[in-house]
Amino acid sequence: MSAIPMERPVLGDDETAALTGLAARVRELAEAAVLTGVGAAEAAAVADEVAALTARLAVERRDAPPFVTPGERTMDRQVANPVTGPLNPLAPPIGLTVAADGIVRGEFTLNAVYEGPPSYVHGGVSAMVLDQALGMAAAATGTPGMTATLETRYRRPTPLGVPLQVEAKASRVEGRKVYASGTISGPDGRVTVEATAMFIMPQRFVTSPHRP
Repeated sequence: MSAIPMERPVLGDDETAALTGLAARVRELAEAAVLTGVGAAEAAAVADEVAALTARLAVERRDAPPFVTPGERTMDRQVANPVTGPLNPLAPPIGLTVAADGIVRGEFTLNAVYEGPPSYVHGGVSAMVLDQALGMAAAATGTPGMTATLETRYRRPTPLGVPLQVEAKASRVEGRKVYASGTISGPDGRVTVEATAMFIMPQRFVTSPHRP
């Protein structure tokens, strides 16, 4: 697989820490916006303040999200990843690590921002988390690839506001294809969602012509 044909800045520790803190505050803002009970006038006033802050950040804008130097057990250099990216306010984020045996594990808690059925996690969010964990498990084999198939089975509702565990591992490699399976479990240890996936390592990677 050829390298991504796109130059991106690699952040230093200080800038990474500052942007991680910014994303954490925006994440808190998102939850507050979902759960607030303030009146219309106050909500409108806060919206104006947020617009002003957005304008300050937009004064200098990158063409694409930055990278960092990946850690040995985290692998991911994409700190704006929507699942695990600490710089992405949309991400919970979920800390996934890869053990020496290739098993990917992580513990996370999802708040009301990720609600689907009342008091439970949206099924699409569960699928997103598993896709990320399965992809990391595939990459741990030395054959990183892109998702070709992802099949999820929802065994029971996944609760919000409690510690959840995700675990994934590759089962076999066939040429450029890697097969993996994984689960999300609740605090009682019972599986709520399980998934299997196939990843294919591209012969070459071409940046999307539709990239903004």
